[in-house]
Amino acid sequence: KGIKPEKPLNAAIASIFAQSCSQCNDKVGDGTTTCSILTSSMIMEASKSIAAGNDRVGIKNGIQKAKDVILKEITSMSRTISLEKIDEVAQVAIISANGDKDIGNSIADSVKKVGKEGVITVEESKGSKELEVELTTGMQFDRGYLSPYFITNNEKMIVELDNPYLLITEKKLNIIQPLLPILEAVVKSGKPLVIIAEDIEGEALSTLVINKLRGGLKVAAVKAPGFGDRRKEMLEDIATLTGAKYVIKDELGIKMED
Repeated sequence: KGIKPEKPLNAAIASIFAQSCSQCNDKVGDGTTTCSILTSSMIMEASKSIAAGNDRVGIKNGIQKAKDVILKEITSMSRTISLEKIDEVAQVAIISANGDKDIGNSIADSVKKVGKEGVITVEESKGSKELEVELTTGMQFDRGYLSPYFITNNEKMIVELDNPYLLITEKKLNIIQPLLPILEAVVKSGKPLVIIAEDIEGEALSTLVINKLRGGLKVAAVKAPGFGDRRKEMLEDIATLTGAKYVIKDELGIKMED
């Protein structure tokens, strides 16, 4: 990405490399060197074929067919690394960590703890130079309750709700009318309710607070994490993790009353 050739053709080629490696890194987190070598080889061979007068569309179609054959062959040669063989996981992690054994072994140990379905994130430490590993069960995101009146544990200043219903929406909620059918059903069930929305304010927020203070409804409202497309992805992750049936959004055509 740091290479910016002045000549248009060279700049276009550099852009192809950058996009190719970026997609490779996004999808598998490694393999950018191999990706660069393969990209270079394809560009060189395709350029020779074009210079010899061959049809560009035919070359493109040929590359596509070759890709399908090669992927099938590579897949047949691949094998799944068992989490029981943690040393193999460590070897892969160390390579990805540019040979750093401490980081590689820590990642391997984390993989063993969280399993195949777990998520591992790596962050730059703030102030400390030591390697730290933190295990979190469940899911965390950087948002909290929208009103202190939702607090259930005054000593710890936190909201604790046992096995609540979840309403997950990308919409802003500022009027109570769309929520009334949901609130009535939740009150009858006797279970708590957690609402995660783009924002909750005005009449909607005040009504939830009043119902909470009166003891008629155990509820907490939380601002949705993330921004833009990232927010949609995080809401879908929350819905999948918690077993919520819907992420309410315009594309799905799902209404509150449903």
